[in-house]
Formats: sequence, structure tokens, C-alpha cells
Amino acid sequence: MKLNKSTLAQIPIDKPSYDRDEIGIGIVHFGVGGFHRAHQARYVDRLLEMGLATEWGICGVGVLPGDRKMADVMAAQDGLYTLLLENPDGSREARVIGSIVDYRYAPDDAEAVIELLAAPSTRIISLTITEGGYNIDNLGGIAGSAGGGGIAGSAGGGGGVNVFGLVADALARRRDRGIASPTIVSCDNIEGNGDVARHAFTTYAEREHPGLGVWMSTHTRFPNSMVDRITPATTPDVIAVLADEFGVEDQWPVVAEPFTSWVLEDDFSDGRPPLEEAGVLLVDDVTPYELMKLRLLNASHQSLCYFAYLAGYRLVHDAASDPLFAEFLLEYMDSEATPTLKPVPGIDLPDYKRTLIERFANPGVKDTIARLCFGSSDRIPKWLLPVVRANLAAGGPVRLSAATVASWARYAEGVDEQGGHIDVQDQLADTLVPLARSQHQNPTAFIENTDVFGDLASQPRFVEAYLWALESLHRDGARATLEGILALAHEEVTR
Repeated sequence: MKLNKSTLAQIPIDKPSYDRDEIGIGIVHFGVGGFHRAHQARYVDRLLEMGLATEWGICGVGVLPGDRKMADVMAAQDGLYTLLLENPDGSREARVIGSIVDYRYAPDDAEAVIELLAAPSTRIISLTITEGGYNIDNLGGIAGSAGGGGIAGSAGGGGGVNVFGLVADALARRRDRGIASPTIVSCDNIEGNGDVARHAFTTYAEREHPGLGVWMSTHTRFPNSMVDRITPATTPDVIAVLADEFGVEDQWPVVAEPFTSWVLEDDFSDGRPPLEEAGVLLVDDVTPYELMKLRLLNASHQSLCYFAYLAGYRLVHDAASDPLFAEFLLEYMDSEATPTLKPVPGIDLPDYKRTLIERFANPGVKDTIARLCFGSSDRIPKWLLPVVRANLAAGGPVRLSAATVASWARYAEGVDEQGGHIDVQDQLADTLVPLARSQHQNPTAFIENTDVFGDLASQPRFVEAYLWALESLHRDGARATLEGILALAHEEVTR
């Protein structure tokens, strides 16, 4: 049965019992991909099911050319889609999510999107625009007009429309009309994501509308958040499973693990839904939770993916189930990441780390190694290199983190251990791949890229560990390198 408003009552799975026609738009979200639909939209859906958030429905907005497909699917399915949860025991749960009550493709009608953002009813603007979407270093050449050019990552897109320009124009109208500012909530995996968003949005706004950045500094809140749910890309297999096992024809369902977490600073400009009723942890300071997640889960994904790809793995659960890889991840988390964390109230860290390995090894999720390897130049500097720098400053170990960087450098050569081609998907691939291929002649060439690595190429302890791992990868391969690194790490602990 095709999923849409007219068939919803007959859809044979869990579905909204609330009247979606009665839901107002209170949240406008940029970047409606798999993660948003598995995470934030599901939390709002829970609230709507409880009758607690009828003014807080979501309108999704796309800006990239690739977002047009989402616009078409959302139109065909009236904003409805299916969330499929894959349990570790092989069982599955499916629910139709109804919290996205509208969707706009900004390049088709930027003015309408700006007016929606400027409306008093829009009280939260939220974002999943990827780690690279906040790269305001690229703003200088496009700041001449709010609609001109594009921005790195998912912030800029077709028709000269970008997230920062749309929001700046809308906030200028709100200021001029005497309307309260909305809260801007980043849901991207960046340390201090709210602070990063504040800097990006206020910088852009001030360039476009002099004085607006000052107004935002007083009126606009940018709470930091920590978001967590492993959400792989939707494949044809997911669509087929939904049709065959649940009888639902969904053009773009989303699949995720059962685990979900959202920790959010309780700092809003103009009210918020009762998110705590849906399981969101509202706190004064999200930093400890954020560091825990980024440096344990996200950085561990990077510690796994390049070694795993080079060793021949293509699915995350297969690699995470390999005792050698699991031992490497736990050793990284215990010896290098955990010492850089702040105390995390209410969290059992040993249990969290053990659970991470179990989550990675969930065979139902079928997450791909290639997805984890994507966009490394955005991810490694934000998730792993802060661990390296903290340990260098404190005299702590960096061997495993340096080995992860070396595995990325080896992967970026674009050739696997069997001589097969690796499609390196990274916005800096044109720079990084030639550097990686030159490291047989200049072993530190890759880490000499200061835009990515800063001064790490001049840090002797890091360089020594990095060169050891890179040489071993070239000489002995990924598995032997991991075995050697673990042996050295255990020796250092027993000294």
C-alpha cells in the first residue's frame, strides 16, 4: 500500500493517531535527511502522539540540488515516511512518522521560505547541515548578497540559495517587525555546535544586514546539543523489506538502530516544546555529554573505518564483530579518549563504551564502511584531533589516534591492499589524494596540510607514532599494523 495521507488509516503498522491537519508549524528544519527523520522528527512525533506539541510541527527545508528528490517524495507522501528500527536480535519495528507537516524546496521559492522563517509562529530553526556546513571560511567570496553563491557542505545549494542568507533575511524582517527571535538549534556532530552556529550565523548576518549580528547577540539563543542515533543510508533493500514484511510502499523510509539520545541545553529565545516528556535530557551545560559522544562514538567510527576498509571489510557490523578491531576501539576509548573527557553526570562510562561496540556490531543496521569514510576532512579534525591535542598537552598517549590518522592517509592513496580502486569521497579529495600518494617519497606529506592538521606535523611524539603506523601499513597491512599497535600499547601500560 502506498504511503500517503489518504491511505494512512489503512497502513498496517504503528502510525500517528493525532490529526495532522490540526498541527501548526513551530519548527523549521534545514537538512531533512535520514538522521533528522530518525532523530529529532521522531522526538516531536512522540510529543504529538501524547497531545503535547500541537504548535510544534516541523516544516522541512531543502537548499541543495539533491534535496529536490526529498521534496518530491515529501509531496507524494504528504510528509509521511516510515522509521524502521533494526534490533540486534534480528527483529524489526516500524512506525509511520507524521511530525513533518510541510516541506519547502527553497530554490523554487526563497521568498516563501524567508516569510515562513520570519513568521511569529516559527520559534525554532533547527539544522542538520553536516559538519562542513558551518565552514564560514568560505563565506568571504559570497557575502555580497544573501542569495548569492553557495557555502561548504549542506548549507548552500541550488539557485544561489543558502541557509545563512535565508535565515539572515528572515531575522532582519523579525527585527524590523518587532517579532521575537527564534532559537537556532544545531543538531550536527560538532564540539560546541551551538557556539559554532552562533558564530557562523551572526557573522553572515552582520555582513548582509549591518547591525543584525548585534541584535542576534542579544535576542537569539543557540543552545549546544548532543545527538546520537546510528542511521545508515537508505538502500533499496530497506524499501524492499518494508514492502515485503510490513506491506508499506514508501519511496524513502529511514532505518536506524533502537538506541537514541538527545541532550540539549535548556536555553531558548521564545519557548520550546516539552521535549523532556519525549526523553530529551535538558541540561545547563551539554559539554560533558557532547565530548563523550564525539570522542568515543564518532572518533571510534573513524578509528574503525579506514583500517576496516583496507582489511577488506565493507560493513561496519562485520568489522566491529572482529575481536581485533573491537580490542583496538576499546583500547583507544580507554587509554586515549576517556582521559580527555569531563565528568558526565548520570552516565556509566564503562557501560557506555561496552554498549558502543555492541551498537557498532548490530547486524541489522547494515551500516557501510564507506559511509564512515565519507568526508573525513570534516570529521577527523572535529572528532579525533581534539583528543590528540589534549593528550599532547597533558603528556598522555597518542599512539592509537596517530595510527588512525595514518590509516586515513593510507586509505586516501585511493588503492586498497589488493590493488583495487578506492573512491575517496571528500570535499578536499583533490588536495589530499595527491598528498597521500606522495608519502612514499615524503612520509609526512599528508599531515603537513596545515588547513586540516594545524601544527601536528611539528609535534615529535605524534609524528613518531604516525610514521611507525604508516610504515607498517605499507609494509605489513592493516591487520598486522593493528596487532603491532596493540602490542606496543600494552607494553607502554606495563612499563
